[in-house]
Amino acid sequence: MSTQEERSGRYLDFYRDNIERISENSSPYINSFRQNAIEEFKKLGIPTRKNESYRYTNLDTFFGHPYSSYFMPSEPDFVKAEEFRCDVTDLDAHGVVLINGFYPTITGKLRELPGGIWIGSLSEASRKFSGMIEQHYGRYVNGNSDGLVHLNTALASDGVFLWIPEGVSLGKPIQIVNLVNSDQDIFNQHRNLIIAEKNSDITLIICDHTLSPQKFLTNAVTEIHVGENAHFNIIRVQNEHNNAAKITHTFIHQERNSVATSNNITLHGGLVRNSTHHYLGGVGAECNSFGLYLSDKFQHVDNYVNVDHAFPSCKSNQLFKGVLDDMATGAFNGRIYVHPDAQGTMAYQKNSSILLTDDAKMDTKPQLEIYADDVKCSHGATVGQLDENALFYLRSRGIDKRQARLMLMFGFAHEVLQNINVEALRERMDNLVMQRLKGELSRCASCMVKCV
Repeated sequence: MSTQEERSGRYLDFYRDNIERISENSSPYINSFRQNAIEEFKKLGIPTRKNESYRYTNLDTFFGHPYSSYFMPSEPDFVKAEEFRCDVTDLDAHGVVLINGFYPTITGKLRELPGGIWIGSLSEASRKFSGMIEQHYGRYVNGNSDGLVHLNTALASDGVFLWIPEGVSLGKPIQIVNLVNSDQDIFNQHRNLIIAEKNSDITLIICDHTLSPQKFLTNAVTEIHVGENAHFNIIRVQNEHNNAAKITHTFIHQERNSVATSNNITLHGGLVRNSTHHYLGGVGAECNSFGLYLSDKFQHVDNYVNVDHAFPSCKSNQLFKGVLDDMATGAFNGRIYVHPDAQGTMAYQKNSSILLTDDAKMDTKPQLEIYADDVKCSHGATVGQLDENALFYLRSRGIDKRQARLMLMFGFAHEVLQNINVEALRERMDNLVMQRLKGELSRCASCMVKCV
């Protein structure tokens, strides 16, 4: 048996050993996807470097590890989630906290926010809002060739359901905090479904934290529907330790004249792979995809972005920046696909990375596939050192070398941070990025739960 078959076989065993428990806590409709999904996973397996979209990322270190269990929560687990407090003290947000991908039952499985917005457990929502779930669940990942997406469909038990009704504009953001915590090495997954109906306006913040030092592997899928004329912002902040692997798959389906923005801020993590898919499914749709990654030691951060221009007169913009130190590695793989009928497309893509040492490495692959003739598209990528001329200019004005380097790195990173539309969060990210660049930010720096 090959190494690839052995790795995939371990997760097939997870399915066989846990599917009964998983299914009994899930609705019949969500369960109806599981068998086909595990069959697809059998065919595709865990991605290797032979898969073009994973060409620069080796998953062996984490997917080859013998995890002791597949997490299913108990009441004490949710107590830890209830104790957690976000350290962005000025952030005025509606907040929910998940523990290892499960929505806590202590505060109730579903709750209504102002404007008739509903948030809570996806598993519970599949019963209460069955018609809506059947309309959207699984629709936006159809035909995906990533085996990990199918593994999530087969195994995921819970996650967040968020529904913003037509015409509702929420004045403050919604914050989802994903906590990973266990006294064992665990593999866990969660599945999220977000529905922003037409003419709605919402900002969603997702924060990923680890609370204990064990080895963790998280494989998460989020499906998002953005209705006609709706505005949707999703900001993900990742700050986990070096023993944690976070694999995220985000699918954003947009209707006519909608605007969607995604922003991935990776401050820390052993292995981080963010896969973001924007589908511009109506005339005049617009999307922005931003990312900032800071890594050192042996950390690896991979951002994969796919923007699908399927209709005329749509716009897209990608901007990803990174600072890599020590033996860190990174990857960016960005793809813009313009269909033959998508005339009037405007699409831009830029990836820039700074390497602070000779041992740091960055691989970048911008791609354009254009099958329409009336378009404005461009892409670019740069990998290099700090600008020596700018460094000399600052030092000639009396700024010492270390401070000058920090100023240049922060200015470089802030081009991404300035796109965060929540002022309190943007200011906190400015502070955390500066701490990270100074080497002061540990995995627990922003954790209010002192677990060890």
